[in-house]
Amino acid sequence: MTVDVLLVAAGALALVAAAWSERIRRLPVSEPLLALAIGVLLGPAVLGVLPLPDLLEDHAWLHTAARLLLAVSVMSVALRYPFRTARARWRPVLLLLAVVMPAMAVVTAGLAALTLGVGLGVAALIGAALTPTDPVLASTVTTGKPAEEDLPGRDRQVLSLESGANDGLALALVLVALALAGPLSMGGALLETLWDVVGALLLGAFLGWLGGQALKAGADHGATDPGPELVFTIVLAFATLGVGGLIHVDGIFAVFVCGLAFNAVSTGREREADVRIDEAVNRFVVLPLFLAFGAILPWAEWRTLGWSGLLFAVLVLLLRRPPVVYLLRRPLHLARPDAAYLGWFGPIGVSALFYLTLESERLAIDPVVLVAGTLVVAVSTVVHGLTATPGRVAYRALAGPKGRDEGAEEGRDQDHDRSGSSSGSDG
Repeated sequence: MTVDVLLVAAGALALVAAAWSERIRRLPVSEPLLALAIGVLLGPAVLGVLPLPDLLEDHAWLHTAARLLLAVSVMSVALRYPFRTARARWRPVLLLLAVVMPAMAVVTAGLAALTLGVGLGVAALIGAALTPTDPVLASTVTTGKPAEEDLPGRDRQVLSLESGANDGLALALVLVALALAGPLSMGGALLETLWDVVGALLLGAFLGWLGGQALKAGADHGATDPGPELVFTIVLAFATLGVGGLIHVDGIFAVFVCGLAFNAVSTGREREADVRIDEAVNRFVVLPLFLAFGAILPWAEWRTLGWSGLLFAVLVLLLRRPPVVYLLRRPLHLARPDAAYLGWFGPIGVSALFYLTLESERLAIDPVVLVAGTLVVAVSTVVHGLTATPGRVAYRALAGPKGRDEGAEEGRDQDHDRSGSSSGSDG
């Protein structure tokens, strides 16, 4: 019955979101926020018709669901823009990954130690898990007609690509945190990180190239039906994730690299179909997860944290990312409004749930890691969901028509280029 209630609620919300998609994107609310609110309503805190296992006692299902959803999401990001566009953004994305991501982990860990009074190991675990910007929540501000009208293409592309890449690469920070917490030596953590990243690069590049070549050959010879072609990259994402798990490499990062490699070798026609189906899945499959998350929110444990927990969540949103991105606006070649926007919209969501539960599986961690971490995820879902549309309006006012039009002109052709020139011949 629990699964049936979840499916009915998620299906009803998906129907509304699909029918009113354009209007919802113009409202100060996001689909994940709506799903979270409905989950709270159906959960034990209100109606009690959606009983799910206690988060602190059984979260293996949440970890698996987050892992599968992230695979679909990072594949969607990798296919969202022509490969030449992704290649052109490597400098700001690399700076965000190499400098901003570690800084966010350190800031978050420091805030955890100061506000929650936890030790170094626990603070490091919290900081690492809450570091990656979430591709699922970020897609609410980077895709759709309103975003394309109001935001420069470059900003949307950089935020999307960063969220896709750092979801997998955050595993390196998690491994270092596990070493600080005790179960791993620092040398072992570094060796595992090296194998995870290098193995994921090789695996993702090979499977993406192979998949792109296979689909292109099948399409050229008329051997691929339109139906299977539409879901090919979803199947490819799951296959890559599975192989990554078998050989113990970073599966999420492997899927992202796989998507980029597939993007580079496939034709414009194939890529257009894959983008449509991946964006649709990325947008609607997330709803059951946020519904379930809303139903298992640990209200009693949050009350135990008291005001220090809420203070921690607020400070994380304010200090984890915005000041770092703003200080790096010149190396990132961002105007002040762009730096403020990119700094604020680094939401914390599914990827944080994935790493919080991963840490809990690998180590008998202090419950405060899951309790404080889920509080930040819930607050981020609410706050970023409510500020997405007002944020676009504020950016439009601050940037002015000249800066916005220049950015839009730069990104417009790249966003909508579906011709063969955006395929492997450019890669």
